[in-house]
Amino acid sequence: MLKVLVTGAAGQIGYMAFDSLRNQGDDYDVYALDRQRAASERVPGKWNLDLTEDRFFRCDLTDYEGLKSAFTGMDIVVHLAADPEGDSWPSLLNSNVVGAYHVFEACREAGVKRIVAASSIMVSEGQQQKEPYRAMMERRISDIPVDPEMVTPDSPAEPRSLYGCSKVWMESLARTYAHQFNISCICVRIGQVERDRPRPPQCADIYVSQRDIVQMILRCVAAPKDIRFDIYYGLSNNDYRWVDIQRAREKIGYVPEDRAEDNHDYESR
Repeated sequence: MLKVLVTGAAGQIGYMAFDSLRNQGDDYDVYALDRQRAASERVPGKWNLDLTEDRFFRCDLTDYEGLKSAFTGMDIVVHLAADPEGDSWPSLLNSNVVGAYHVFEACREAGVKRIVAASSIMVSEGQQQKEPYRAMMERRISDIPVDPEMVTPDSPAEPRSLYGCSKVWMESLARTYAHQFNISCICVRIGQVERDRPRPPQCADIYVSQRDIVQMILRCVAAPKDIRFDIYYGLSNNDYRWVDIQRAREKIGYVPEDRAEDNHDYESR
């Protein structure tokens, strides 16, 4: 049985990942970490977070020794904790820059074998502003080619915010720790999770349903051992998706079940 720890477990995606992993039968022995046990503001109000004390580590990402202690004995760390907004530079610096380094270095010292880390579609925000991807975002159907070339994880990063920059930093850490320290590191560029309903019509191109992002995380945790480093886009199979999800299908078996268009009749709006 693999021991898995999920950081950011009091957040929406973090709790879904934690809860799904612990319901995988006898495959995983699952633990949670966050700076508080109370649900974050992004968690739907009807959720009741079951973060029992014996499975929970209360720790801020600035607390390196606390992280190292929590990671000791773990096989896999699913790193989802972060400042998700980037409105405050001090918060972004502590959580997404210093905090990300602390997580990777603490994993190295603790002997963790794999890190699954949450990146963001915002790493590619600049690509979205180019044609024909902008037309896909704005749903200007007549301006979209029949078979547009997809943006892939190998395309240059194009952040347009400090938040996006912080995720490029995190991906660089993953690449370094994979090749320099032989830790399997997988990054997921997570799309827009809207409590399972995208905001119509904005964000339909980068939407990911709750169950699709959970599937992606589970697939990364169970990915073949020989994956040393990779990046996948965590999106649903939206009609006007402009990033590649085929690599995740081929490498880890990710097959999204949802589309943004299943939730709303966008064409009538």
